[in-house]
Amino acid sequence: MAFDVAALAVLFEVLLGYPAALVRRIGHPVIWIGRLILFLDRRLNRPGFAPGRRRLMGVVTVVLVLAAAALPALALEALLRPLPFGLLILGLVGSSLIAQRSLHWHVARVADALETGSLDAAREAVGHIVGRDPQTLDAAGVARAAIESLAENFSDGVVAPTLWLSVAGLAGGAAYKALNTADSMIGHLTERHAAFGWAAARADDYVNLPASRLAGMLIIAGAALTPGAHPRHSHRAMLRDAPRHRSPNAGWPEAAMAGALGLRLNGPKVYAGVLTQDAYMGDGRREATAQDVRMALKVYRRADALMILLVLAGTALSLLV
Repeated sequence: MAFDVAALAVLFEVLLGYPAALVRRIGHPVIWIGRLILFLDRRLNRPGFAPGRRRLMGVVTVVLVLAAAALPALALEALLRPLPFGLLILGLVGSSLIAQRSLHWHVARVADALETGSLDAAREAVGHIVGRDPQTLDAAGVARAAIESLAENFSDGVVAPTLWLSVAGLAGGAAYKALNTADSMIGHLTERHAAFGWAAARADDYVNLPASRLAGMLIIAGAALTPGAHPRHSHRAMLRDAPRHRSPNAGWPEAAMAGALGLRLNGPKVYAGVLTQDAYMGDGRREATAQDVRMALKVYRRADALMILLVLAGTALSLLV
């Protein structure tokens, strides 16, 4: 276990985030990984290939992307751990794999725009964190989309990388981030990526199984610490609705958040002009508001704080044994 790296990573990220100046100068690990995936997609996913060959090339792509992320991280950890300040540097590098501050900032921007009454600004803000077409959403739809994205990204953008950093150090966190990025770029049921992205989508489903359940439980606990939220409804909605979600993982945090806020989330959505049917999460109101987005952020902050405490507790225990 590598709780020490994970603990430093979550603390550095929640305090500092990933500086915009650093993005401008050297980019971000997700950008680097994304460029590699795009290159492999262009080279290995040829239109003339049969579906079976495309699937095989997709497997090769996943292996290459994982190796490109995990091997340098493994070497860097082996190099830095023995050094006096090596652990601090590892924590700083690991913090780039977690998105606590940026997720909160993006969702808060949606609430800000809704509170000013600018639907266009709200659609623009939510367009940065959802895959659906924001122009089809009314104000309530924008609020629901922001809350759904907050819950789902808490799982795969915060809890999951922290979990894999804790389990397998910097290499585990880097490998997870690479796989999650591959899924977001090529793991779609489109004509181009249905076969080629199969390996990325299936692998991402499996590695997110533990984190999605943990994220749901953290949201329930966060709701218990948030005045006005409903932890019992959160627990009931998660157990009842999460298994009905189209994704094996997204439903757990989404249903927990829906119950906590007394909302009815998910359901039919429009992606690239195509209506996609999915189960509802929760049985409350559909008319979400900016106030609901603010409440979701309160639950998120408490759930995230509880996750950080768990990692710190794991670090303390690992030092004692």
